[in-house]
Parts: sequence; structure tokens; C-alpha cells
Amino acid sequence: MKRIAVGLAFLSIAAAVFVGGHLYLAQRLVIDPGLPGPVERALRLAIVVLAASIPAEPLAERWLPRSVSRWLAWPAALWMGVAFLLLVALGASELVCWLLGAAGGDPLAVARGRALAVVAAVSVAAGFGMRAALSAPGTNRVALRLPRWPAVRDGYRIVQISDLHIGPILDRRFARHVTERVNALEADLVVVTGDLVDGRESHLADEVAPFADLRARDGVYFVTGNHDYFSGVDPWVERVRRLGMRPLRNERVTLGEGEAAFDLAGVEDHRSGLYSRGPGEDLPAALEGRDPTHALILLAHDPTTFREARRRGVDLQLSGHTHDGQIWPFTYLVRAVIPWVAGLYREGEAQCFVSRGTGFWGPPLRLCAPAEITELTLRRGAVGPA
Repeated sequence: MKRIAVGLAFLSIAAAVFVGGHLYLAQRLVIDPGLPGPVERALRLAIVVLAASIPAEPLAERWLPRSVSRWLAWPAALWMGVAFLLLVALGASELVCWLLGAAGGDPLAVARGRALAVVAAVSVAAGFGMRAALSAPGTNRVALRLPRWPAVRDGYRIVQISDLHIGPILDRRFARHVTERVNALEADLVVVTGDLVDGRESHLADEVAPFADLRARDGVYFVTGNHDYFSGVDPWVERVRRLGMRPLRNERVTLGEGEAAFDLAGVEDHRSGLYSRGPGEDLPAALEGRDPTHALILLAHDPTTFREARRRGVDLQLSGHTHDGQIWPFTYLVRAVIPWVAGLYREGEAQCFVSRGTGFWGPPLRLCAPAEITELTLRRGAVGPA
């Protein structure tokens, strides 16, 4: 009952913000500028239709053939991002008008000038953001030192991909491209740190098929993300197994023997207990019985796990989830909730690397938060960058 009450409260707040935001957009961009009647009516209708497409898209994805639902996915996802940018720009314009005392001028001229400036600025920002999102992810090379890392494995390379979000927009072609890019790096180990998909396994099995070709000397490992849970976690974990990846669900494996050995552990998504009756994240179970002399690398989708991991002897945690905010200035809202947003962090002897993500979620926009495939090179030594 508590979970239902929290869910209903969240939905009520989200609905109020969603409706209120669109009413504000219509007021400032369509009504206040005093557009001609037919134009105003057409734009009002467009806002209503685009707003309705956002909640309609997941229903279409669930109940309609993929070939049909994709036609709705693009305008819905793009409008989600553009509407956010419009709200940010309009908010900034309100401040500018107040500082300049523009309210004392001709109200109609001010409204039209503001609407034109906001639409122009957002069009440019959305263009750059869309180009960045749909371009190939860059390769981010990170070298770091771990005190317990096996000296005989100096130069060991881990390739991390995260937050691919194969689904309504990113498809088999993207999966194939990422697979080819990862394999070209000839890594010792490949890790997938959650949010592989957005959609049911029955709909997207063919779209993720290229990941079966991922190769690394010590294998390919996977941990769940929140979107994997939303998409039906158990069928997807079985699909991941059939693709040749090894899921780590609150589990640990030892790679190598003797002086070359190190531990690799993985946990379920940090908040999976909120929306599933499964085991949820269980870091103690994942680390139970390990040899404390081994270096320990933890795969955890949500960087929030680092709060506990740093106290339990984890040398390096690899995470994703945040997308570095994906669309500036959303980054600042993410940082208000999660202090580890992107890049390498150090707390004592523990380090955490947070990927910006390899794909994108929702809007096909990335603004000041480029996608990445990460190549991490590990060496033995004092904590910090190598």
C-alpha cells in the first residue's frame, strides 16, 4: 500500500507539472504574442497533440507493432526535449525582462520579441543537441592506479558501455555500430553497466542481437539498470545470457589465478526494490566470502551505490545512469540528487568512474554531455589517475 501511495503521489505531481508546463508554453509562445486567429489555433492544437504524444508513446510501444510505434516515438521524444529547453529559455527570459524593466514597454512587442528570441535560441540548441546525440559516441580513455591491482596485469584494459537504451529510437544499427567499435579496442574485459534496453524483450530481441558478437579476453559482464527493470528484468536477463554476456546479480567472480587474480562483482540496480519484488541491490551478498587481498571492481548501474561500496573495500566502482544530465542545464538537477555525475571520483582508497552513457534516453538530444565508450587502463600504484 505504501508503494502504491508513493506512486500515486508522484504521478499526481508529474501530471500537474506536465499540464502546467504546456499551458505556460501556450500562453507565452502562442497567446501572448497575439498571433492571427488561424495561426494561433493551429499552434494551440500542435501543442496539445505533441503533449498527448508523450504519454501515448509508451502505450503505442506496448500494444502496436514496432514498425508503427516508431512513427510516434520520434515526435514524442523530440518534443519532450524541446519542451524542456523552451521552459528553461522562457524562465530565463522572464528574469531578463524583469531586470530590464521590459514590462514597462509595449506588452505586445515584448511578448513577440521574447517568443521569437526563445524559439530561435531553442532551435539552435536543439539542432546541436540532436546532432550530438545521433553522432557516433566518442572513445573516452581513462588511465588510473589501484593499490591492490595485480602488478602482472599492469596495462589491463576494461571497456565500459552503459545506458544504451535500445528501444523506440536506437535500434539494431546502433547496436551493431557499438559492437564493432568495442571489438576494435580488443579489450581484456567488457562490462555493460545497465539500461541496455527500453522495451519488452519480445519486441526488441532482434534489435539487441548484434551484442552477441561482443568479444573480450576475459568475457563480457552485465548488471541491470532501472530501465531494464521497467522493461521486464527477468526475460531480459535470460536474453543477455543467450547473447553471451554474464549477468552479475548480487554476485562475484574471481578472474585469473594466483598473483594475477582480482574480483569482479555486480549488484542489481540500486532502486530496484522500489519497483520490483525481486532481491534488490545486495552488496553484502555480492562480496560475501571474497579474499580481501584481491583487488575488487564493482559494477553498479547507479553511482549512489558508491556510498556503501567505499566502506566495503571496493577499489573501483563502474557506473552509469546519470547521462551527465544529457541535456544542459538538467545536469545541475541531477547533481542535486547524485553527487557522482560523470568522470572519475576518489574517496579515500576507493574510486568511482561514472560513464556519461553510450546511447540516450528519451529525447534524441545531448547538450554539453557527449555519449561515450570508455576504455579504462589499470595499473598498480597509489590511488589516482595514471
